[in-house]
Amino acid sequence: MMKTVNDIVEWLIQSGTLAVLVAFLWGYAKPLLTAKAKTAKTEQSRQLWTLAEQVAEAAVNTMASRNLSGADKHAKAVDMVQTSLAKSGHHIAPEDAETVVQSAYEKSKKGDHKNG
Repeated sequence: MMKTVNDIVEWLIQSGTLAVLVAFLWGYAKPLLTAKAKTAKTEQSRQLWTLAEQVAEAAVNTMASRNLSGADKHAKAVDMVQTSLAKSGHHIAPEDAETVVQSAYEKSKKGDHKNG
């Protein structure tokens, strides 16, 4: 019985059938693995973006009471976002930090109009 199994495996290897089978299975499995990795990465990115937005809102609120120019407040808020995220092991591109800070400023301005 064992000899038969060995003969079959040997034949699969020599005939190239095994390579074709592996290639076929990999061709089937790879897109599934890639899709799963993309979904995980997308979810991770979405969570990081949400965290960045929360940090940006806190930074904007902190800067609002400071006696600085608008440009300085903006720059410091962007720096706070990057520094805070970096401390927790997350890195965000400077342009992304600027985007979330700008978004937080716009939200805070809309909030001012509602209250006043």
